[in-house]
Amino acid sequence: MSTNTAYVDASQLGKSRQAVSQILETAASGGCGTTGGDGKASCGSSGGPGDMPEEIWNKVKNHPCYSEEAHHHYARMHVAVAPACNIQCNYCNRKYDCSNESRPGVVSQKLTPEQAVKKVVAVASEIPQMTVLGIAGPGDALANPKKTFETFRMLQEQAPDIKLCLSTNGLALPEMADEICKYNIDHVTITINMVDPAVGEKIYPWIFWDHKRVTGIEAATILHQQQMKGLEMLTERGVLTKINSVLIPGINDEHLIEVNREVKKRGAFLHNIMPLISEPEHGTVFGLTGQRGPSAQELKAVQDACMGGANLMRHCRQCRADAVGLLGEDRSAEFTLDKIDEMEVVYDLDKRKRYQDAVEVERQAQHAAKVAALEAAGVDDGVDPDMTVLVAVATEGHGKVNQHFGHATEFQIFQVSKSQALFVGHRRVDLYCQGGYGEDEALPSVVNAINDCHAVLVSKIGACPKDELSAAGIEPVDAYAHEFIEKAALSWFADYRSRVATGQVKHQARGDAQIRQGAFSSATEQAA
Repeated sequence: MSTNTAYVDASQLGKSRQAVSQILETAASGGCGTTGGDGKASCGSSGGPGDMPEEIWNKVKNHPCYSEEAHHHYARMHVAVAPACNIQCNYCNRKYDCSNESRPGVVSQKLTPEQAVKKVVAVASEIPQMTVLGIAGPGDALANPKKTFETFRMLQEQAPDIKLCLSTNGLALPEMADEICKYNIDHVTITINMVDPAVGEKIYPWIFWDHKRVTGIEAATILHQQQMKGLEMLTERGVLTKINSVLIPGINDEHLIEVNREVKKRGAFLHNIMPLISEPEHGTVFGLTGQRGPSAQELKAVQDACMGGANLMRHCRQCRADAVGLLGEDRSAEFTLDKIDEMEVVYDLDKRKRYQDAVEVERQAQHAAKVAALEAAGVDDGVDPDMTVLVAVATEGHGKVNQHFGHATEFQIFQVSKSQALFVGHRRVDLYCQGGYGEDEALPSVVNAINDCHAVLVSKIGACPKDELSAAGIEPVDAYAHEFIEKAALSWFADYRSRVATGQVKHQARGDAQIRQGAFSSATEQAA
């Protein structure tokens, strides 16, 4: 099978490591810009081909975790081949056979490398927009190097167009950096929650280092040193790095600004600041000791404070270690090993390329619609030009307002002004519509999740939830069904401003919102 039909040839990208390393060194000092005002510190949110060198763009353009725009169109999958871990985190509890939780560290089935590759090929044959394969646990990819790299080796042979990624805590990263490059793994995520060991010892009870368990400040110091060294080594080798940080109120919330600054110095491409998941039923140390997670405003405040440092990712879904599909969905139940055995798998590179070419045409149309909407929004209407609001959007993908309110299990949140519609996060919610009727008990959770938003854009909504949302001060909007999100949000905002200008509406600030924890509700589980 010829690899020249692949959409992105990983081997060709691997040849440009030296050039990419030089680019990243430049980016580390100046950051990478994006077109559109405040987006200049958010390459992971809105970066396009005109904002970065071609070598970088080729690596991120269809990677849903490294490009916010791509995450509307392209899918990823994780394979659970790495069960062991070399550190203990107070926010982590790895679970197996756990189908009703959506958070890192849980899987329904552990796989051998052979099983993993078989599953990847099957998924990619059925989901042509699946462009990325990651190993993210349920332990640490580099604490299981034999299984991790054997999986990547076989995938290079059988699915040469798929991007390869791994996630790690960084403890073993320096000794594995050259091995990572050997397999053309161009994307690595490192979880870095501190750059001060005094903060780190509150997060990590122990690490396994030099064949023994190390605790306290010594453990945190070793971990910090290894993480910084590993990040620098990957930057030197031209590997794109994403830094994950868990925001833990009262422990590292203010400290994450320093983390952002330090990882930027060392060439990190993206910084993903995630909310702590700490419900007691997860069985983590933080969950059992009452450590709370942040509110929506607390999370956004820390992210906003990091603008201008390392580029921010705000569309993370804190995926399971066996997730399959678009970010925000999980189709892993469709691809269990027994179901794959019954499938007729044909890995057609040309078919995948044709599909992805069509996606690129759709992305160009989305961008054109956004540009046109921004031009229309520039008209002086006499209202405060600095007015900014949050808008919730129900979407099934493709960058469009294309989901019924009652079918949403999450809403995407956009910050809208006259100059931009910027993705700033997502909110999980209870499924409202069950079996054709609305579940009134679920509606308060939806309102709480988007309480900081002025409007919610949907393809359709029933009379009852429409009335309840209006009563809560959230405007339900179905006038922009199936339009591209940025165009719809900017068009609604222009209409909203016109109503403010005429006195029809009085603009008021909204309150805070609740971040939904990682467990699915029983309603969501039943619907799945």
